Amino acid sequence: VQLQASGGGLVQAGGSLRLSCAASGRTSSSFVMGWFRQAPGKEREFIAAIRWSGANTVYADSVKGRFTISRDTAENTVYLQMNSLRPEDTAVYSCAADRGYARDYRVAIAYNYWGQGTQVTVSS
Repeated sequence: VQLQASGGGLVQAGGSLRLSCAASGRTSSSFVMGWFRQAPGKEREFIAAIRWSGANTVYADSVKGRFTISRDTAENTVYLQMNSLRPEDTAVYSCAADRGYARDYRVAIAYNYWGQGTQVTVSS
């Protein structure tokens, strides 16, 4: 499975961005897709995850109510809609995927496939 993330950019605080993660290769309804971010000097942080079937989503408390993860199975793409952006959301955002058998998808080690990052910068 190969992942291609896109959609990052520069936005003012309070603005919105939508990130995309296109998956190529064989996926299944059990696949889990996640988004992580890493700011300079900080550890990688879990943002959100969704099962490919769409039945389950999970969010980090820091983005709950502001970010929405979704998927389009026809396009083999997962999206991260980010609203009410804050300067502290500035980071490199990466998407990840796994076949869906891990216990906890809020940790990076659960994922076997990673895309390249896309930079999100929120100005104050």
